[in-house]
Amino acid sequence: QLDQIIIHQQVELLEAILGTETSSKYEIKNHLGQRVYFAVEENDCFDRKLCSPLRSFTIRIADNAGREVIRVIRPLRCTSCCFPCFLQEV
Repeated sequence: QLDQIIIHQQVELLEAILGTETSSKYEIKNHLGQRVYFAVEENDCFDRKLCSPLRSFTIRIADNAGREVIRVIRPLRCTSCCFPCFLQEV
């Protein structure tokens, strides 16, 4: 049973050295700092570079046994990333 979660983004070495953004990975921990879930963001390099904060993505959240427990999908809500015309939704 969880009454609080702590989310830590894992920083990739390549991302830190080159300053380029890679697919994000997260550890989801309980209040004791124990990992209870692991999340991975799926999208492509084009979306990360061109549409960064507006990009579409899928985040898969898995338990410690690797079983997917939640899938979060955010589609691209506009035909042009440069001129957002719709609010984002997940």
